[in-house]
Amino acid sequence: MRGFTDDERDRIRDGLVETGQELFTQYGLKKTTIAELTEPVGIAPSTFYQFFDSKEELYAEILERESEEIVGPIMANSFESTDDPEEAIRQFLRLLLDEIESNPLLRHVLVDGTAHEYVARGTEAEKRAEREDELAQILPYVERWQEQGKIGDTDPTVVASVIRAAVFITLHQDDIGEDLYPDTRNLLIDAVAAGLSDL
Repeated sequence: MRGFTDDERDRIRDGLVETGQELFTQYGLKKTTIAELTEPVGIAPSTFYQFFDSKEELYAEILERESEEIVGPIMANSFESTDDPEEAIRQFLRLLLDEIESNPLLRHVLVDGTAHEYVARGTEAEKRAEREDELAQILPYVERWQEQGKIGDTDPTVVASVIRAAVFITLHQDDIGEDLYPDTRNLLIDAVAAGLSDL
């Protein structure tokens, strides 16, 4: 088996991520083959496994990179841009839902369900760790608002969990209906933001 230099490994790994992002966005996880991922970077399908254990592992890395690019600007333009809890929560939910609704890769995961099975099938410990990571991004702001007396003393983890839960409205666009979804989404955001700031 031919070995790769560190530079070659970095180039191939980055190429697989780039190709994977394009193909997963266009076709989803299930319909994308290993051969389709490896052909553009010039390696054999069997060589893929020197870089990733599975398509799912590559998919997870792409989602992690995508999330890192998205989360910073959303936090900067919501929780970090105002000391008003109601406005911060409202802006956070609007920006995050806008991103999910317009980003094809995230839609495959959250809305269309193409890769939702993979994302949802981790062990209970993995799911709990992921949930705790997501809540940890919001918790410091909730705790600061409580210290400043801007919101009530409800368990801050529960407050953060309510904010996180509001995002899942994206899973129910079809259930709500295309005609009602935009107004329902916006009213839910306003209700959650106002309700949590009035605790």
